[in-house]
Amino acid sequence: MKNEITRAVIYRKNIEYNLTNIKKNLSPDTKICVAVKADGYGTSALETARVCEDLGIDMLAIARVSEGIELRKGGIKLPLILLSLCSPEEFYDLFEYEITPFIFGNEHIKALDKAAEEFISKGGSFKNGKFNVHLAIDTGMGRVGCRKEEAAETVKLIENSKNLKLSGMGTHFALSDCVEARGLEYTEEQFLNFKEAVDSVRKAGIEPGICHAGASAIACSRPDIHFDMVRPGIIVYGYYADQVDKKYLESKGINLDLKPVMQFETRVSAIKRFKRGQSVSYGRTWVCEKETDIAVLPVGYADGLLRRFSPGLKIAINGKEYPVVGRICMDQCMVNIGKDNKDVKCWDKAVIFGPVNEDGALQDAETLAKLGNTISYEIMTCITKRVPRITV
Repeated sequence: MKNEITRAVIYRKNIEYNLTNIKKNLSPDTKICVAVKADGYGTSALETARVCEDLGIDMLAIARVSEGIELRKGGIKLPLILLSLCSPEEFYDLFEYEITPFIFGNEHIKALDKAAEEFISKGGSFKNGKFNVHLAIDTGMGRVGCRKEEAAETVKLIENSKNLKLSGMGTHFALSDCVEARGLEYTEEQFLNFKEAVDSVRKAGIEPGICHAGASAIACSRPDIHFDMVRPGIIVYGYYADQVDKKYLESKGINLDLKPVMQFETRVSAIKRFKRGQSVSYGRTWVCEKETDIAVLPVGYADGLLRRFSPGLKIAINGKEYPVVGRICMDQCMVNIGKDNKDVKCWDKAVIFGPVNEDGALQDAETLAKLGNTISYEIMTCITKRVPRITV
């Protein structure tokens, strides 16, 4: 049985709340593909997927074939789209578990078509006779996808293949979470590039299928470039996409209230008295200036509490914040609670981050991200597998 002293609590009601508010800001005919990759941004992909099914979400986005297999084995029936490329060794899993891949390039198309032929020869089959794929368009992100001028010819390769069928086209914006001029201009450039790619496919006499481009920032701020479907990610889990925050959205007349989905918590495992001159943890980076008490918490960087958060990190215990002192260890960290503190006892809950004021949290992942000069995405996905996820 996993140790549940240090745990990540997942609030199902907050997933529902966020998805409901996201849907309110979309037109009724705009499809939603929720990103559940990286185990639902560190929360729980399976739990988020179940909420999505209950709320009538259209599709789920993953980044690894293994993520799709886990969802299928967990009973999820929603369509799955693979946003990253996979290896030929994984093609059969795409077919067996009904995972729609992003593809581009002659070599990839031919290899996938050949694998589909072999799959059929061994008794496999596809709905409507062919395997659905989405064409990835590189409009300026520079990762996967063909250029806009290559779109029509690439689609012809797909349509002329024996076993593949184009069911959608997608791209990804590089600066959509930036509201400065450079971000707005580059997003507009990418939007026009994608539109040209889609138009070229239609001019070639081929239906492009579901067209999609916008992740969280676009989903909540730019209805004019939603195309057929949006792919919200971080906003599903309760955080805004960088500069496209609540204040910015309100300035545009958009009301999108979000609640963090995850709380990262542990408990006080020991309280020790320290005299002046005594030190805590590796490197003796903190030395006690006056007599005080130190609470030991069984959480460290192997759990996702990154070493760089000390000094500066404060952890909430019974409604008050206490500073972490000394270096965060692999499995433990220490906080200064002051001398003879009657408010802190062994086994009291200590909250690192979560929905502020809901269940003891005094800071969220965004606050922690600023301390570590990073983003909320990284804070959440850094919570490791050894930390059990408890859904409430």
